[in-house]
Amino acid sequence: MRKTLASAGIAVLLLGAGATVAGAAEAGTPQLAPKADKASALARANQALTAHTAAIRGSAGEQYIARDTILDNSGATHVRYERTYQGLTVRGGDFVVHNAPGGAFAGATVAEQAPISVSSVKPALTAAKATALATKSFSGKLSKAGSATLIVDATTGSAKLAYQVDLEGFKADQTPSDLNVIVDANTGAVIDKYDHVKHVAGTGNSIYSGKVSIDTTGSGTSFSLVDPVRGNGKTCDLNGGTSTCTTFTDTDNVWGTGAASNRQSAGVDAHYGAAETFDYYKNVLGRNGIFNTGVGAPSRVHYGNAYVNAFWDGTQMTYGDGVGNTSPLVAIDVAGHEMSHGVTERTANLNYSGDAGGLNEATSDIFGTMVEWYANNASDPGDYDIGEKINIFGNGKPLRYMYEPILDGKSPNCYSSSTGGLDPHYSSGVGNHYFYLLVEGSTAGPHTSPTCGAPAVTGIGRDKAAKIHYKALSTYMVSTTNYPQARAASLSAATDLYGKCGVEYKAVQAAWSATGVAGNEPCTGDPSPPPTTPPPGGAYFENATDVAVPDLGVGTSSISVTGRTGNAPAALQVKVDVKHTYSGDLVVELVAPDGTVYPLQSRVGGSADNIIKTFTVNASSEVANGTWKLQVSDKAAVDTGKIDLWGLQF
Repeated sequence: MRKTLASAGIAVLLLGAGATVAGAAEAGTPQLAPKADKASALARANQALTAHTAAIRGSAGEQYIARDTILDNSGATHVRYERTYQGLTVRGGDFVVHNAPGGAFAGATVAEQAPISVSSVKPALTAAKATALATKSFSGKLSKAGSATLIVDATTGSAKLAYQVDLEGFKADQTPSDLNVIVDANTGAVIDKYDHVKHVAGTGNSIYSGKVSIDTTGSGTSFSLVDPVRGNGKTCDLNGGTSTCTTFTDTDNVWGTGAASNRQSAGVDAHYGAAETFDYYKNVLGRNGIFNTGVGAPSRVHYGNAYVNAFWDGTQMTYGDGVGNTSPLVAIDVAGHEMSHGVTERTANLNYSGDAGGLNEATSDIFGTMVEWYANNASDPGDYDIGEKINIFGNGKPLRYMYEPILDGKSPNCYSSSTGGLDPHYSSGVGNHYFYLLVEGSTAGPHTSPTCGAPAVTGIGRDKAAKIHYKALSTYMVSTTNYPQARAASLSAATDLYGKCGVEYKAVQAAWSATGVAGNEPCTGDPSPPPTTPPPGGAYFENATDVAVPDLGVGTSSISVTGRTGNAPAALQVKVDVKHTYSGDLVVELVAPDGTVYPLQSRVGGSADNIIKTFTVNASSEVANGTWKLQVSDKAAVDTGKIDLWGLQF
């Protein structure tokens, strides 16, 4: 006895036992004339279900729900189903019914290995016990354990009654995790576990970096160049235009051919460059992406017609295709350079004129170079040339040379009173030269670098040099910083990181002097030790930059904590000053570096204005150093406000 219900897009069929195995069309199979519409395709598939129960490994007590219908040009059809058993979702119970042109049943593709035969759907274990067992399978920082859902698991031979438990948190490397754990509902054994975060490692054939692994979104035969590991940064195709950009999609998760003539190839380079840039800032400098919010930066390729440039517009990256549309400007160091403008905007916000303009461009060259070294890609190895891969001049020469800037014919090696009057791309030469000397020295590196009449310089390596420059940029430089002030900022940064008048401090002095940026910072006596321990009584970190809290939106402000040892205190003080009418609209949360959320206040205060108070949080399980965030969410309409300032007292 069976009961069938079919409607547009959904078919539910209760089947009894006793059907025979069917492959190709059999006598008596209902046949319909082929029609180019999904309704008739679904009707044919439902009829096939009735006639060919064994082909889909059906059993009593099952229901089937159609999820997708595909029409071939030949007239063949394919309908994808999910199944339930006695009202429970069947994991691994999906199948596809195939019908030939003309409507004859052409077989089925079935996930199950055998028909379901579960003696009872009453579990021996409670949901709470299953959840407790599942949490033992989570490796990393568990944020949330969802409720256990009773299912039938048919993925491993004989079907089993099981619980599916959803665990949310972060892996040891801070990658978000949404782990599904399947627990046998009778024995408690873990049948399976898998991460439900929708990212996959696709294969990209790039123009400049060879074959690379890229993170994409999707499954099956539908993939997009969207990177959920790095804040859903997406890569899209402007297709020669300047506004409408379509996110790249693909059916097999293998992207591009490596040739510029293939539109996906430039997208691969851009997507890869964005990922390497994000990872460099996060893993090396402790910055959570370009915006320091964890949000990925969009990348747009194929801008305009033969556009010989690339740019950052404050929110996204855009790349032209170069002369003749044959050399897209999507090399790793170009990506790192342009996205680093975004970092500068959100830190020192250096003006784009005078010395500050040169420092702005030099900073992007510095970190673009660091991203190239970080990527460690054999097809585009690290060097101190800028844009050498894109061949913008058609003669194989790079845009700029960090070790001897004058080689481009326009950038000075040495600072003078006229440096600030140059185009920032050329006044950047002084900053680039300083950084190369700080890293490699004047004679020991891959190039001999001039010293503007100063003594020889001994470098301290890329890692230390980059951290000093980032600290100077993010902590001590302001919008109008000139080169002499940049020297002072760099020395302050070196002091913070490595102590005053030590090897690193003196290397900064020597490198700036070797570019003509003089100073007089006497170092007498023993150098101060690096600040490896926090001062007595803890330390206070504050961010006083205004951050808007939009109506029905979220405002997020970050603080980078450095110089601490061990974990945060059990009584971490969180100072909050939020200006907002009707404070009862707001939810205020502290987010630890590993993503753990600590609620501070949730929609209390009614019509009173502002939240100005200090909260105490037990953060003793959190590593102190890293990027902490204050997140303020507006949950009701009309009112707006801002995070005026906030601080952490350790």
